[in-house]
Amino acid sequence: MHSFDDSRFLPYTPRQLFDLVADIAKYPEFLPWCLGARVGARTPEGDQEIVMADLIVGTRIFRETFTSRVTLSPEAVPPAISAAYVKGPMRHMENRWRFVPEGEGTRLEFHVAFEFRSALLEKMMGAFFDDAQRRMIAAFEARAAVLYGRGTGA
Repeated sequence: MHSFDDSRFLPYTPRQLFDLVADIAKYPEFLPWCLGARVGARTPEGDQEIVMADLIVGTRIFRETFTSRVTLSPEAVPPAISAAYVKGPMRHMENRWRFVPEGEGTRLEFHVAFEFRSALLEKMMGAFFDDAQRRMIAAFEARAAVLYGRGTGA
């Protein structure tokens, strides 16, 4: 199984970053390899919202659809988003975002772990997994700068 963890300070509010990550339908506009996104049923569960979402990801040599059960927890301390794998080419996948207030911004904490069912896909993805995750986090960071300017006062 592959896993990746990142923690970085960003000059945006926890709510700004939460809203950015929670807006799954917009992922194809800025995430590398994200070819499409479909957001399905939204179900309130206490102070959380459960969202069923499909992401279509691909390169020149493969294209796959992943279905996830996304739990949005905007009122948690700190706010958090987690995704549990439901359907697609994986054996296992999970990811977590936490938006920890820190000074004049937010400590963004990210974790992802996954394993493909196909040994071939597992080997192909494993070869560039860390780089792909870094590029994905950088894409979220760049999107925040576009949406919110360069800091919390924007």
